[in-house]
Amino acid sequence: MNITRRDLLKTTSVAAVGSLILPSVVGKAWANGQQHDHSTVVLIRNQNLFAGDKPDSAICSQMLDEALCRLTGKGKADQAWESIVTAADVVGVKTNGWNKFPTPSVLEEILKEKVLATGVKAENFSINDRGVLNDPVFRRATALINIRPMRTHAWSGVGTLIKNYIMFSPKPSSYHDDSCASLAALYDLPEVKGKTRLHILVMFTPQFHHTAPTQFSEEFTWKYNGLLLGFDPVAVDATGLKIIEAKRHEHFGEHRPLNPPAKHILLADTQYRLGNADPSKIHLVKLGWDEASYV
Repeated sequence: MNITRRDLLKTTSVAAVGSLILPSVVGKAWANGQQHDHSTVVLIRNQNLFAGDKPDSAICSQMLDEALCRLTGKGKADQAWESIVTAADVVGVKTNGWNKFPTPSVLEEILKEKVLATGVKAENFSINDRGVLNDPVFRRATALINIRPMRTHAWSGVGTLIKNYIMFSPKPSSYHDDSCASLAALYDLPEVKGKTRLHILVMFTPQFHHTAPTQFSEEFTWKYNGLLLGFDPVAVDATGLKIIEAKRHEHFGEHRPLNPPAKHILLADTQYRLGNADPSKIHLVKLGWDEASYV
């Protein structure tokens, strides 16, 4: 990938903004529903992530620490995690447990380790997906961490961080109309509003296309070996979508629009003001392996 002068200026501007505004404060502002003029997204990749077919736990941990340090502006990993959650918090990690393409368990285990290391009590921590509404920890949660893998989706175009909160609704199907256009409204639910401290879009082996009714097609996954982190779910999802679209173009040799379109990401910005989908308002910080990053 050729790095242009514009790319260098963009990266420099991220450092400048970080020196003026404490990122963890910005993160809490996003959690409270305050949309900002610009959003920072950190992409980190590691060429050696996989040991065979499984991601290496130590490398996963290192990737999360490095990306979070850059996102929060902290010099040490423990400081970065303590800027996200505190010992007084009740923390729910909203994962995605779809059995064909779940959040990697190694990342769930690492998140538990990182959060408990801040002083959060074990009884005040839970990881859940479909059972969040009945989970006693989630029912009294003060902080949420949102994590899921990126893939194409037959109803919403792509499965995203925005969509990952659909299980907080007692009637998820009510958000399925019009290609799931209203998904951003989930962030106004009382179980969610003002609580999300961090969004992590897993790009280890993203799925860029599907044909089967089950939606999962392993032949359309590839080892991208990445993670996208941010405080703004719209900006993180928009960046992930850009990668998916670029991979589709490379694979098919032409522009092949998603069907249905992932309209919920743009509408999360323009209609719901949840975050920024406009690339000109997203500061992308790239760490690690850069080959075929597509952004």
